[in-house]
Amino acid sequence: MTEKTLQHIGIILDGNRRWAKKRGLPAFQGHKKGFDNLKKVAGHAFDRGIKILTVYAFSTENWKRDKKEVAYLMDLFRLLVDREAKDLVKRGVRLNILGRIEDFDKDLQAGIQRAIDKTKDGKKGVLNVCLSYGGRDEILTAVKKIIKDDIKAEKVDEKLFSRYLYTTGLPDPELIIRTSGEQRLSGFLTWQSVYSELYFPKTTWPSFGTKDLDKAIDEFNDRSRRFGGN
Repeated sequence: MTEKTLQHIGIILDGNRRWAKKRGLPAFQGHKKGFDNLKKVAGHAFDRGIKILTVYAFSTENWKRDKKEVAYLMDLFRLLVDREAKDLVKRGVRLNILGRIEDFDKDLQAGIQRAIDKTKDGKKGVLNVCLSYGGRDEILTAVKKIIKDDIKAEKVDEKLFSRYLYTTGLPDPELIIRTSGEQRLSGFLTWQSVYSELYFPKTTWPSFGTKDLDKAIDEFNDRSRRFGGN
């Protein structure tokens, strides 16, 4: 098996509620378990030399969920940008939040900005957390910014367009993992994922451990990536 260059992994954190339901627990217990698991799996990824980890934590559609569940998720996000940001600084990991930050309460918006500023000098890796994110929404937002900047149509190419996305300056993910067995991307990195290798383990996110990540990376290394050229 040949090690391929793997800089950027995307993960759709799916199955928290199913994990809880299977155990007769309320949904928030699944989200808490999934939140704790993110710290463990992300730490392992960066220790393995992965430079960028992008995780899909809360989509624009997730606002439609039960209000109590959404409120609990907001509390978890506050923990992420407050307490966990300190640990990211120690690890040398830079935090980015991708999505419609303006959708959140003012205190969470302020916390997000503090966490981004606090971790900005991290050199070991980048953790992108997609919150209130949708792939089509990201593309539409980029188009509106290009129009606002009065850029001529003939000047717009893929390189320029990519600079208007949330992931500006970062390489596209080589590997995208969606846990819990669903085989679709559901709006995750719609522009950036066109040549990503896709991996769909049946394991729910709270049960997806470091060995499962290693298995996904081994699977990636076994694949042949041609990019349509041959």
